[in-house]
Amino acid sequence: MIVVSAVEDVINSSILKPGSIIYTAGNASTPQVLLEQLASDLSIKDLSMYSVLLLGRKIKGLFSEQRCQDLTHRVIFNSQATKEAVNNGWAKYHPIHLSEIPRNIRHGIRPDVVFITVAGPDKGGNYSLGTTVEGVYEAVKVAKKKGGIVIAERNKNMPFILGSSIPESKIDYLIDTDYALPSSPVREPDERALKIGQIIAALYIQDGTGDKPGSTLQYGIGEVPEAVTSAIINKGVGDLGIHTELLADAMIRLIKQGIVTNRWKKNVNFAVSSIFLAENKDEYDWLNYNSSIQSRPCNYTNNIFKIAEQPCMVTINSAIGVDLHGNIWADSLDARKIYSGVGGQADFIRGAQYSEGGVAIIAMKSTTQDGIPKIVDRCPAGITTTAIPADQVILVTEYGTFDPRNLSLGERAVGIAHLACPEHRDGLLKIIHENPAFHKPDLALHGGIPGFTSYEKAKTYF
Repeated sequence: MIVVSAVEDVINSSILKPGSIIYTAGNASTPQVLLEQLASDLSIKDLSMYSVLLLGRKIKGLFSEQRCQDLTHRVIFNSQATKEAVNNGWAKYHPIHLSEIPRNIRHGIRPDVVFITVAGPDKGGNYSLGTTVEGVYEAVKVAKKKGGIVIAERNKNMPFILGSSIPESKIDYLIDTDYALPSSPVREPDERALKIGQIIAALYIQDGTGDKPGSTLQYGIGEVPEAVTSAIINKGVGDLGIHTELLADAMIRLIKQGIVTNRWKKNVNFAVSSIFLAENKDEYDWLNYNSSIQSRPCNYTNNIFKIAEQPCMVTINSAIGVDLHGNIWADSLDARKIYSGVGGQADFIRGAQYSEGGVAIIAMKSTTQDGIPKIVDRCPAGITTTAIPADQVILVTEYGTFDPRNLSLGERAVGIAHLACPEHRDGLLKIIHENPAFHKPDLALHGGIPGFTSYEKAKTYF
């Protein structure tokens, strides 16, 4: 391993040769100094670079129209830094399940160069991949096997997260850096998010302090995860577990308060995640050498069979919209406008349904902040769906929850319509009533609204 003092000594056209394929770490492990230099040195040309959710203030120029002329970005999951380039055609978007990224690296991408951020070494001479393992671990293995190079930033602020590490021999160049890691500010839940959190905690979170396993959790960041966390705490349950693709502040709260113990998980007694994102430096420091958490590659965390092994797996994700059939879309605003990416939503939806006592939940407010409905008659033409009606996903809005299991298409449509806000609900019910394809929907109402539990009724279980 060669330690370099200046980034231009390693990010230059003699090392990054034309035709090279780069795989870079993302999220809070985005190697910003390396990428900033790559953005500014326009003599480095004819490269392809794969990335997942790149974050950081230093990388802004990396996705300029000029830089994109000689650097082909292949974006697997959009971030704020990449959206303009992807949606203007300056960069390419690759829809890939998170669980499948390592396999794609192994058999398709086959990078020559890998950019990573590390912490360490530990006493064994190993370096942690820090807050992002994802497909990075596989990329390092593949690049080294084919004689490629691995370039690492050792950021002073990167925590040494246990679980997935690499020996010094896997790193060709190392540069020391010192800048704050990207943070995820905690947003206080509004009234609608709090109602969603209460419904989920009341009906779907199982206490593990008795003789039945506690729920194993997967969810990410945002108002609804914060609301779910508060509702779980207020419910007073214990002995829960965590098996997730992203571990952020909401889940850290549950671990710190002793609510998550991982007692019921199979073979492991720690929280497992592939990506870590914190609110501030104190939370990142909490992750450092913390044995209550461990990192794993995303073909482990998002493996459907691993997810299915977890007791009472409760996966909670969000979506941009859902239609009356139960189609769900979360990565696109329309057929040609990519908002985020496929990610791991489908992995956890499928895996949770094979878990004993598990449920897959899509939780979302019924409208956007501008009042645009998220529950509509039909999904936009040509859009990518992250779940289809056969996936049997439970839907939750501030108005209640809908369980589609054992219901027909028409019965589902009636139940889904009741998740909408009142001013949109009546229009949807009119569409259902007038369309013979839904097969006598009025009959579905004779025994109440099929599969639907209102917020008011769920509140009685609080």
